[in-house]
Parts: sequence; structure tokens; C-alpha cells
Amino acid sequence: MIEAFAFEFFRSAIIAGLLASVICGIIGSYVYVRHMISVAGGISHAAFGGIGLGYLLGADPLAGALWFTLGVAALIWGLVERAKEHIDTLIGAFWAGGMAFGILCLSLTPGYTPDLFSYLFGNILLVAPGHLVMMTLLGAFVLLLFLIFYPVLQALAFDAEYAGISNLPVRGLHLMILALIAVSVVVLIQVVGIILVIALLTLPAAIARPFSKTLRGMMIGATLISMFLTTCGIFLSWIFDIPSGSTIILLGVTVYLLVLGGSNISRSYMKDIQNSDF
Repeated sequence: MIEAFAFEFFRSAIIAGLLASVICGIIGSYVYVRHMISVAGGISHAAFGGIGLGYLLGADPLAGALWFTLGVAALIWGLVERAKEHIDTLIGAFWAGGMAFGILCLSLTPGYTPDLFSYLFGNILLVAPGHLVMMTLLGAFVLLLFLIFYPVLQALAFDAEYAGISNLPVRGLHLMILALIAVSVVVLIQVVGIILVIALLTLPAAIARPFSKTLRGMMIGATLISMFLTTCGIFLSWIFDIPSGSTIILLGVTVYLLVLGGSNISRSYMKDIQNSDF
């Protein structure tokens, strides 16, 4: 396995995985605590519309995905208060509409139809140096932002109504989070693809939750777990010559199920002990 580090693309893949883990650990923990998984899923799948639009206009597909997802995030932010009772339908509409729009744009694109496998399922082994720079800047920005606004975001995460009563800028912060989710999705497309990006955002946070007492602890734990999953997934994909994105996610699902099963067994054991005391 050590000889793999002789290749620049492999080193770049490991670095990309570590940088993505910082983004996933911080943003994903907030998404998990705030029960925004469906919102993040809608934004991630809507990114396909931006990729198709980029190809149609002859522009960078990831740049198209970035602006498209930011637009979708702004629309969700503007409509969520007016559609509280139909939020699931609204998210589903953006989810399906983004994919459908992308397919339509690709069908109208003249010339050779592009290979979309890497966008749908990711290929971290093909990450470009420019993408690493973007991931570094985004990771640093997300970390700095959460360090500055952590007390406010913690209040918003666990009690949004209290945060509103306390005259905190709830709507402004909500828009900021949606924008960060949109940017994070575009960055993570290269790692695991549109289809699997929601899993990479939420699984590390879900694994870290039983071992965390605070949101900060959950973010740190999710970051470390994500680093473990991405690094092991890249090594396994290299050894067995299998897709890296799906390997990372399957490894995450396996660890999550083990933690979930272990937590249930532990709770049952503690309950039996308490009952036996009586």
C-alpha cells in the first residue's frame, strides 16, 4: 500500500479526502442536528441541473453546478416559510426538477454526449490541483465561520424558536447555512458524486452522535470519522480496483450499522441491569 504514495494522483486523492472530511464534519453535523437531510438531498440532486446547463452553455460544469445550487438554496430559503406544511413536496420538486432539467440540457447539447459517471458517482482519484485549492479555501472558510458564529449556530441548531425570540438573525443564518450546503455539495461531487454526497454529509455525523455531548464535540468526531472513512475507502478502492466513492459510502454504512447495533445492545443491557435491581 505504501507504494501508492509514489503516485501524485493518489496523494492528491488522500488530501482531497481529508479536506472533504473537514467540510463534511462541520456542515454535516449541523445538517444532522437540524434535521435538514432532505433539504441537503434536494440541493445535491439539483446540482445535476447546473452540470447539464454548464455543458449546454459550453462552460465549466462544476461552475454551472455551483451557481445553480446557490440559486436553488436561495429559492428554498425564500419559500420554506410559505410552504411549511408542504416542505417535503417542495424539496421533492427541486430534487426531481434539478435532475430533469440537467437531462434536458444534456439532450440539447450539440456534439458528443459527455460521460457523467464521475459526476453522478464521483472519482476522487481524478481530483485536479485546482479543485484541491478550492477545497482548502472552502474548508478554511467553513471552519472560521463556525468558530466565529458557534454560540449563535448552537442556539439555532437546538432551539430555533428561542433563537428567534432572542432577536438572533435566524433567517440570515439559515440562508448562510443553505449556501454553505450548496457550495459543499459542489465540492464533494468530485469525491463521491451527486448520488452519494448526502450520505457523506450525514453518515459521519450520525456515527459521532452517540459519543458526543455537545455540537462542537460532534463536529470534531464527525470530522475524524470522515477522515477515517475516506482514507480507508481510497486505499480499499486502490487495492481491489473498485470505485472509490461507493467504497467510501459502503464503509460508512457498515460502521454506522455497527454503531447503531452496538448502541441498541448497550441500551438493552443497561435496561436489564436496572430491572434486575428491583
